[in-house]
Amino acid sequence: MKKVFHIVLLLLLPLALHAEWRLGVKGGATWNHYSIDTQYMTDYRFNPGWSGTAGVHAQYNFFDWLGVRAGAYYAQRCYTHTREVYANRLKVRYENDYLLFPVTVNFSFGGKQVRGMVNVGVYGGAWLASRRSGKEFNSISSMAFTFSEPLPFDAIRDQRGDFGCTGGAGIEYRFHPHWMAQVEAVVYYSVISATKQYMRHVADYRYHTTVGLQAGVSYIF
Repeated sequence: MKKVFHIVLLLLLPLALHAEWRLGVKGGATWNHYSIDTQYMTDYRFNPGWSGTAGVHAQYNFFDWLGVRAGAYYAQRCYTHTREVYANRLKVRYENDYLLFPVTVNFSFGGKQVRGMVNVGVYGGAWLASRRSGKEFNSISSMAFTFSEPLPFDAIRDQRGDFGCTGGAGIEYRFHPHWMAQVEAVVYYSVISATKQYMRHVADYRYHTTVGLQAGVSYIF
């Protein structure tokens, strides 16, 4: 038993010599594509929308080229739809607040000060809130009107849990023995529809694909 214990210690020693912890914060912009089959909504045009993201992460590096990262990020997933009614061009913007929890394997390469990095993994998420604003048409008064309002969740229609694949790439710059700056692009590709299949004869699948462009700093222990 002692021999096995000693062998395990010898195998773990190289990892212990190279291991390091990092804690970081990041923020930036998000570009979100809402994939939807318009089906019966033939006059609607859905377009991507820009918004923002911010969060924290922790990373454990086994070697200078290999690590594991887990984080918690607030991300707004926005999109718009447009249509024309009696020469009125109507546009509505939807803002959906999500909390995303990515877990990725981090690969890095390059020198000691400037390195490239690639992240691959999965994420889980929760849909926190939703609201919409814009211009719509009142068929009774035959006039367009503007509005801004929160959207309550519908337990029958809305799928508030989220899961998908995530990956990204970027550059990190170690400007101090304990501090590092990072710039990266990351993609969150949802594999769960944001809408439950609540209609009997219509399959209403809707998916978010979100690209984040973010920068931040990490403290290295």
